[in-house]
Amino acid sequence: MRTLLITGPGGTGRTTLAAATALKAARQGTRTLLLGTDRDDTLGAVLGVRTGPAPTTVEPGLTAWRPDAAQSFRETLVALQDRAASALDLLGASRLDPEELTPLPGADDLALLRALREAALAEAHDLLVVDLPPAPRALALLAAPEELRRSLRRLLPPERQAARALRPVLGRLAGVPMPTEALYEAAARWDLELAATEAVLADRNTTVRLVAEPGPAGADAVLVTTLGLALRGLRTDLLVANRVLPEDVPADSRLGGLLAQQRKTLEEWRGTHDVHAVAHLGRDPRGTDDLTDLDVPGVDPAASPVEWPVTDRLAEDGVLVWRIPLPGAVREELDLVRRGDELVVAAGPFRRTVPLPSALRRCSVDGAALRDGTLAVRFAPDPGLWPRER
Repeated sequence: MRTLLITGPGGTGRTTLAAATALKAARQGTRTLLLGTDRDDTLGAVLGVRTGPAPTTVEPGLTAWRPDAAQSFRETLVALQDRAASALDLLGASRLDPEELTPLPGADDLALLRALREAALAEAHDLLVVDLPPAPRALALLAAPEELRRSLRRLLPPERQAARALRPVLGRLAGVPMPTEALYEAAARWDLELAATEAVLADRNTTVRLVAEPGPAGADAVLVTTLGLALRGLRTDLLVANRVLPEDVPADSRLGGLLAQQRKTLEEWRGTHDVHAVAHLGRDPRGTDDLTDLDVPGVDPAASPVEWPVTDRLAEDGVLVWRIPLPGAVREELDLVRRGDELVVAAGPFRRTVPLPSALRRCSVDGAALRDGTLAVRFAPDPGLWPRER
């Protein structure tokens, strides 16, 4: 199944273009699921059909689904209380009833990740189109599975479960029940769910499509968003320039300056992205007839995966070079920190901790250089760890 994640700056028509893209695919015979994220029914307003927690058939081949974040939060927390019952009893804590639970900040994002995972793994459709939140929040959401999984493994290392046979003995000696088993079982379930979500995002059939209005603000947002996606190793298939004015707008009219601004930005974008322009309809699209009038791009076969290759230059320069694509990165805003078998990469406002390829774990960082949007990190073999030639 193909998964298309659509995001961009707020107010640029992401939801509208996500709906139009899903509608176009469905009418071409592709079984399509459109997944919405907003609490109010913006998606339904665009489609002309009310959407909600129950999947809604918009027309043959197209289903829309807008998960209920509050219900998902209640179900998750109630299940957590059940799994941690012994720990709660040990602490003398009272359980919360589902009716008194209100979603915490971030509950919407967790509900979306859960729905994304369930929809992708169900494979009941050929195409999943996801109307993501605005770009800054979307980038944090897409980073969440990897970051949460890494934190979980640091706090509750799986290898510590090896002593589970001793816990009943320790519990009798202490005279209290030991909650550790349930805690580790819950952690293992969370890790499995996060790993499944991470696998969906990293799958070669998953791509990100950016939507932005051509102009100075849109250009800045696209630059930052592209960098954030690249650091996460996520593939971008297209940049959709939305609400583009017609070329016959008189230069001396009220819209002449805006058209010139759009032309300049489009020219810049075409030098760095595959750009598809969608004309301004002159009105806010509402209903499937208006969505059909939008010349949105189709969904092509998945692009080649993003690669971070390691180049062997031991014979020439005595180093291995790890090349990390970071389009839009600025040298002064880059930082690298080696932490054991991991490398912390900071680029602009973004940071990611990535495991080193096995060969580089036996090396020390020997420098780095940014050229043509690619960060080349040099690693010199550590004589104490590198295999000696015989």
